[in-house]
Amino acid sequence: MADPIKVLIVDDSAVVRQTLTEILGSDQDLQVIGVAADPLIAEQKIRKERPDVITLDVEMPRMDGLTFLKKIMAQDPIPVVMCSSLTANGADATMKSLQYGAVEIINKPKFGAKQYLEESRILICDAVKAAARARVRRLASLVNEPEPKLSADVILDRPRNLENFKTTEKIVAVGASTGGTEALRVFLEELPYASPGVVIVQHMPQHFTAAFAKRLNGSCQIEVKEAADGDTVLPGRALIAPGNRHMLLKRSGARYYVQIKDGPLVCRHRPSVDVLFRSVARYAGMNAIGVIMTGMGDDGARGMAEMKQAHAFNLAQDEASCVVFGMPQEAIKIGAVDKVLPLDNLAQAVMSAYR
Repeated sequence: MADPIKVLIVDDSAVVRQTLTEILGSDQDLQVIGVAADPLIAEQKIRKERPDVITLDVEMPRMDGLTFLKKIMAQDPIPVVMCSSLTANGADATMKSLQYGAVEIINKPKFGAKQYLEESRILICDAVKAAARARVRRLASLVNEPEPKLSADVILDRPRNLENFKTTEKIVAVGASTGGTEALRVFLEELPYASPGVVIVQHMPQHFTAAFAKRLNGSCQIEVKEAADGDTVLPGRALIAPGNRHMLLKRSGARYYVQIKDGPLVCRHRPSVDVLFRSVARYAGMNAIGVIMTGMGDDGARGMAEMKQAHAFNLAQDEASCVVFGMPQEAIKIGAVDKVLPLDNLAQAVMSAYR
């Protein structure tokens, strides 16, 4: 049996430290080796025992989380999961942490709502496990039983017959998780203004997707926005699924649009790539180009297989350019991918297929 992943929790709230300790301690693959109320205490504990993963708050006394993160990534990189309150005000700072080398973002768990706590446990434990597998670079449940893993069936029935396509307008559907924020930046910045419409699921908490989209919109030729229910998918526009909501592609005549809806976690995620990809298979079929990027787990693999059955053209990011090769690898394994390419070549391949 593999050694458990060693985790150090850094947060100035005693309640949060206790809650995260209980959540992470409930997973037999994880071991909390210490907690720290601020980065200076954390530094002392790291010198005594080096953790595999650090969970790090943004706002703390004596040294803020971003400063500590930059110090870690510059001196001795350790995978870091940023733990931030679910507020729009903290989103920009937390998004900046991804630029400094943080691997994942998680919400500080709320208290009193059993379902929220249970979902938090799943998402937090999975984020820490993903971080432990990530390749970081220097900067210059309350029970041990496996959780049920729901499929896209709980959101959208598997199509029995493909839609009768009344449009030839191409769309691009993208799924990403761990490491995906940087991968999406590279991909979207390389798309020209005259690109097909893009729909994206990036595993990310609520509120942070809005800040992420805003940041990308300022650096890309195409428009990038957090999707709202009913938004039209247009050439030269990318719609990013809002955190904590599923996004589906729909069609009315020749017009593509998105539906934003609630629902249970699918493949342990909300939004889920499988949900988006299934809807793309149903409503776009052969007019779709699928792209699956860096991320842990298998969310998106089955949905991409359904897209391939509907005659979509599917691309996967290669292992060398992935932070975690899990999601692309699973799609490749089941024969859902037509071409495997480095991250820098994905936008060009999309445009070649578009033309």
